Amino acid sequence: MKAIVLRGAGSLVAADVDEPAPQPGEVLVRVTHSGVCGTDLKIFTGAMPAASPLIMGHEIAGEVVDGGPAGRVLVDPVLYCGRCRHCAAGRTNLCPHGGIIGREVNGGFAEYVVAPRSHVYPLPDTLDSRDAPLVQVLTTCLHAQRRAGLGRGQSVAVLGLGVSGQLHVQLAKARGAAHVTGVTRSAWKRALAEELGADLTAPSGGAAIQTVRAATDGVGADVVIESTGHIGSLADAIAMVRPGGTIVLFGIFTARDAALPFYDLYVKEPTIVSARAATGVDFPESIDLAAQGRVRLPPLVTQVLPLASLGEALALVERDVDGRMKIILEH
Repeated sequence: MKAIVLRGAGSLVAADVDEPAPQPGEVLVRVTHSGVCGTDLKIFTGAMPAASPLIMGHEIAGEVVDGGPAGRVLVDPVLYCGRCRHCAAGRTNLCPHGGIIGREVNGGFAEYVVAPRSHVYPLPDTLDSRDAPLVQVLTTCLHAQRRAGLGRGQSVAVLGLGVSGQLHVQLAKARGAAHVTGVTRSAWKRALAEELGADLTAPSGGAAIQTVRAATDGVGADVVIESTGHIGSLADAIAMVRPGGTIVLFGIFTARDAALPFYDLYVKEPTIVSARAATGVDFPESIDLAAQGRVRLPPLVTQVLPLASLGEALALVERDVDGRMKIILEH
C-alpha cells in the first residue's frame, strides 16, 4: 500500500509498504480522510519523541474492509491495556501501557490502518467523511468540558481560537452555556468564532480581561478554557476566572518555568482541571453533536489536500496564518 513514512525528525518519504493484517479483535480500515494537527507537527520535528520509521496520523475516518461489519467509521486512536487500575476506573486515556495510533504504532497517513474493533465508531449518513476527522478533536474538547463540569447557565471564556478553541466555543453553547467569550489576537478568528456562536470576542490581553469581567457583572467567568498552551494566556485565565470558578488547562504547556499571579490563585481558590485526549464514552456524543449540526464542522475545514501533500500540510500548520483552520488529507 502507499503511505507517507517518517524516516526520522524532519524526513518524510512516500513509500510502498506492506498492507497491515488485522489480528483477532482488530479491523482493517481503508482510510478515506485524515486530519493534520499540531501533534503530527511535533512528532515530525522531533519535539515529541516517537520511534521511526513511523506512519503518523491519528485523526482517521474511513471504511471497514476486514474484521468487522462494513461501513464508514471514525477511529479512536487512544490504545489501552484494559487491565490496569486506570482502565478499570474508566480512565483509559491514562493507561501507562497504552499509546496513540500514529505515534506508538502506525497510523492513518496511508491507504490502510488497523485498529481494535472496539475503537471504531459508525458514522451516520448526515456526517461527511471529509469533516469526520474533526470529530476526534471534538472528543478531546468534550472530555475536557466534562471534567470541568461545564453545563447549563454558566459563563465561559475560551482563550485561543484555533481549531480546538472554535470547537470549545460551539460545544459550550451546545451544552447550555449562557454566555461564551472567545479570545484571540486574530481578528479573522474572532469573526469566525462569532459566526459559530460566540456571544462576544476580544483581542488577547487586558482588553479581554475587561470584556469578560464586564460580561459577568464584574465577577469573572465560571469556566475559563485555556487553549493556547502559552504561559501569558494562563495568567490571563487566572485574571478572568471568578472566585471559586474553574480553569481548564486544555492547551499543552511545555514551559518548565513560569511567572504567574500565584497570589490570585490563593485568593480566588479556583478549581484547575487538566485534560488529556479522550475516552470511548466521548465518541458517540461527539458524533451525534456533529451529525445534528449542533457543532458545525464544515467551516473549520479550510484546506483539502491529497495524501502526498502531507509535507506541505505540516508546513502550513507550522505557520498558523489567518484563513487556515483544519487541513484534511483526502486519500
